[in-house]
Amino acid sequence: MKKKYSVKTGTKTIEREYNYIPVRYILAAIITILEVLAIIGIVVALCIIIPYFYLALWATEIFCVVKIIASNDNPEYKIPWLLFVLILPIVGFMLYFIFYSRTFSKKYVRRLRRLYGEKYPEKDETHFSDLKEENATAYNQAKLLCTLSGSHIFTNTKQTYFALGEDMWQNMLYDLKQAKTFIYMEYFIIEEGVFWNSILDILKEKAGQGLDVRVVFDDIGCMSTLPGNYAKQLNEFGIKATPFSRLKGQANNEFNNRSHRKITVIDGKIGYTGGVNIADEYINEIQRFGHWKDVGIRLEGEGVYELTKLFLIDYGVNVKELPENLSTDILYPTSTEKERGYLIPFGDGPAPIYRRRVAQSLIVDMLSNAKRHAYIMTPYLIIDNDMCLALENAAIKGVDVRIIVPHIPDKQIVFEMTKTFYQRLMKAGVKIYEYEAGFVHAKCYLVDDEIAMVGTINLDYRSLVHHFENGVWVYNCASIADIRKDMDDTFQKSIFITEEMVKTNLFQKMLRAIVRIFAPML
Repeated sequence: MKKKYSVKTGTKTIEREYNYIPVRYILAAIITILEVLAIIGIVVALCIIIPYFYLALWATEIFCVVKIIASNDNPEYKIPWLLFVLILPIVGFMLYFIFYSRTFSKKYVRRLRRLYGEKYPEKDETHFSDLKEENATAYNQAKLLCTLSGSHIFTNTKQTYFALGEDMWQNMLYDLKQAKTFIYMEYFIIEEGVFWNSILDILKEKAGQGLDVRVVFDDIGCMSTLPGNYAKQLNEFGIKATPFSRLKGQANNEFNNRSHRKITVIDGKIGYTGGVNIADEYINEIQRFGHWKDVGIRLEGEGVYELTKLFLIDYGVNVKELPENLSTDILYPTSTEKERGYLIPFGDGPAPIYRRRVAQSLIVDMLSNAKRHAYIMTPYLIIDNDMCLALENAAIKGVDVRIIVPHIPDKQIVFEMTKTFYQRLMKAGVKIYEYEAGFVHAKCYLVDDEIAMVGTINLDYRSLVHHFENGVWVYNCASIADIRKDMDDTFQKSIFITEEMVKTNLFQKMLRAIVRIFAPML
């Protein structure tokens, strides 16, 4: 079923349609709720029927509290769970057991180990040696990132930075039309419209020509944008498609740990990533929250290898039959590109797949080593104390720290959470800007015009803790000048937030205090 709505594009008003949430998603949610209620109901019934059963509950509550406190999780993440367990004795610890951390099946883990074990050409030893001589700080940061993410460092990869989604779109269409062997695409959101339809026409044509065309889309990200059987529809066109982590209505953490990645790989030679999902607002074909400011980056050369591998991992753990020939010259062709600088395309995700928070560690290290300036664009600013301290310490020692967030939010409650960090950061000297024309969806980080990171990673708990993400770290590359120019242009189009603007009344203070407590769970 579909519903019509009107949107403004330029001076015109056009009619669009969107899908209601498909029935299978509703059934999955209902089944999950029923499972949770059944478990809680059984425990409550046992308390009534069996004498002294409440003693077991009391012991279980103490166990949960001790386990949460003793865990290695961030303190901000522990607090809301402690409140749940202590305030709601039965319901709280049952929800804790069900949702606190996700367990992966043995089959899932075996597949991941095999997929991560596949090799592609890399020259880490030589590149690290050269980088260490050139810049010890950049070397240490690159070493940290590669160790945490399992990625590799590359040179000889041409980069093209796109300051708007519509610019990236036109380049993507051209590159997709030139594909000779395969096209791989993975996106958190795909929505039927001008953007996706223009790509789909090419994918159908290439699949018809015998190319290996594969698509992964997140099952929750596309809940309201695609039909529930869309993977089947794409397979009928010859496109090998699968939803990422298909919802099955299980009382576990399947609603977390989504794939927020945005990856396009063409012939293993050209890759795209950034903040741009495949929906019309990302290219300003329609306007939902004013002008949509997003960025992307195109890679050409050896650095594309890691994007290919990340896609194949995500595809491989979500299909019935594991892909074969994962280390072929077709997937990882020899590159003849010659380009200065170093880059690391990398993946990030939840434990236990990634031992530490890759993006969080990288961003904190970038801030810690900044000497002149650190500029950030992010749609959300919902961060833990470690990230706050890194931003504050950089500003206190004299670094020009600036953060650009939206002026027109896509989610009001999330925007209120973002504003709760303004005063603390501003007191330390961090400068906050709001993009006046609309919504900033870009995820871009620039330090001292030497090091940058572009990708899918927001400054919020979803990105830094729960989701599967990806990014591209670059040092001394040609694209950094374009990133700096875009930052300067965006500052000019943004509102500088002053102390007068952040004053709040008692009701706002109370509201923000409450939403701040539960921010890590949202």
